[in-house]
Amino acid sequence: MTLRLFDTHAHLNTDAFDDNVDDVVRRAREVGVEAIMVIGIDAATSRRACELAAQFPGVLYAAVGIQPNSAAEAAPDDFSVIEELAGYPGVRAIGETGLDCYWDDTPLEMQHDYFDRHIELCRQTALPMVIHMRESGGLIVDQLRRQAAVPPGIMHSFTGDWECASACLELGLHISFAGMVTFKKSNELREVAKQVPADRLLVETDSPYLSPEPLRGKRPNEPARVEHTLRCLAEVRGVSPESLAEITTDNARRLFQLP
Repeated sequence: MTLRLFDTHAHLNTDAFDDNVDDVVRRAREVGVEAIMVIGIDAATSRRACELAAQFPGVLYAAVGIQPNSAAEAAPDDFSVIEELAGYPGVRAIGETGLDCYWDDTPLEMQHDYFDRHIELCRQTALPMVIHMRESGGLIVDQLRRQAAVPPGIMHSFTGDWECASACLELGLHISFAGMVTFKKSNELREVAKQVPADRLLVETDSPYLSPEPLRGKRPNEPARVEHTLRCLAEVRGVSPESLAEITTDNARRLFQLP
């Protein structure tokens, strides 16, 4: 039986898909992926995400933002570009934003500043935020707790522990899992995924990265492979893939304010 699937995080706007977006979307649709959120990481990829959303209306949607590792290279007016793109048809989220303590591409103070800017843009547009986390879960929670109000959003490709997940849930966020949750040594992450309330759970590929088992290491990853992550989560949670696919897809549609 074909599953109803929603890939909430894919970078179809990168070089890996320059020549084959049509085929990638077709393969995704064939296995039940009804929608894909294309994520910007800077002004150029955010603009490309908007172009793809216009090219595949009702299937591809765009998130526009400047990812923390891209912030140091951003031109002075690039965030103004993001603010403009946020009003484009097909844009249903802001990001990805957040914090990254693994790479040292952008000073942490600048990352905090850009994160605040994205959060404020979410308030202005009533769009949810897509949050990048890498060895930064505690700092992200602390920054969100300092906000007067926390917009709806996603902790994308979640890799934290249950303490971090619980804090994010208390802040009203959704938790999304990518291919890492399927890896053989990811037992602790699967235990976290098992506890996330069903109405806050999402799935993603983070294409072209993080191919799930049994395709780990085979790149580029693509949205059709989100089915493997969904089936892994269903097994961990002791539910049918069909029911969990329905739940996670409906969660995504509500969060992104889609029909």
